[in-house]
Amino acid sequence: MLKARFLAPAFVCVSLCAQAPLLQFEVASVKPAEQPVAGQISAGVHIDGSQVHCAYVSIKDRIRAAYKVKDYQIQAPDFTSSDRFGLKLHRETKEFPVYGLVIAKAGLKMQGTLADTDVSNVNVTATATPGGTTVDLGKGSSFTVGDHSLEARKLNMANLADMLSRFEDFPVIDMTGTTDLFDFTLEIKPEEFLAMKIRSAVIAGATLPPQALKLLDGASDDSLQLALGSLGLKLDRRKAPIEVLVVDHVAKDPAANCLFTAS
Repeated sequence: MLKARFLAPAFVCVSLCAQAPLLQFEVASVKPAEQPVAGQISAGVHIDGSQVHCAYVSIKDRIRAAYKVKDYQIQAPDFTSSDRFGLKLHRETKEFPVYGLVIAKAGLKMQGTLADTDVSNVNVTATATPGGTTVDLGKGSSFTVGDHSLEARKLNMANLADMLSRFEDFPVIDMTGTTDLFDFTLEIKPEEFLAMKIRSAVIAGATLPPQALKLLDGASDDSLQLALGSLGLKLDRRKAPIEVLVVDHVAKDPAANCLFTAS
């Protein structure tokens, strides 16, 4: 019997669950997450062939993983950022304003690299410290968000688009047409990067003081566009049809430990 443990959410669960292979299980044990050590938090997914352990993962994270969608494709109550069950949903297709991540006219200015070959275990983790957040996607693929930079190793463009969606006011869709992996660094002006992080917190549902929200007034993405341009990429505003999952029902106050059958 394949078991899974789901713990309460953390804001560092960025792109974690989408990397795990599709598995089916019968029973899940659920309990609230323990309080993290001050100044540090670790979250992620570990699959060892017999069990799946998820730490600091919300029901919204699990919906994203189970249905292979992005965060912006889920329309659900705000409380789904913490664990809830009794889920009922349906699919719709809607047109949204988006940013297309595309290759610039001059072409890519990066060379592809190879993924690690050891796939005996799947470990997808995120660790946040005062110095930044590091997300390990497995197979040697990772990215680190620091004070004003993004450093990526063996990252594909779909993962980059998903990560950038966390910082932009519209979804970012990978339209590069390449599945190669790349090593690169994006250097962004500190004031613009601060605005990006504030926007990310707002998108994640965090409540921020008015003085923080004022920093979004007049904020631009010029520095990000320049950084992407140095790699032969750009963000292109457009509209695109996107399939979304609309949550019709989800229990707001489940028992601390519950069992369910996966269909």
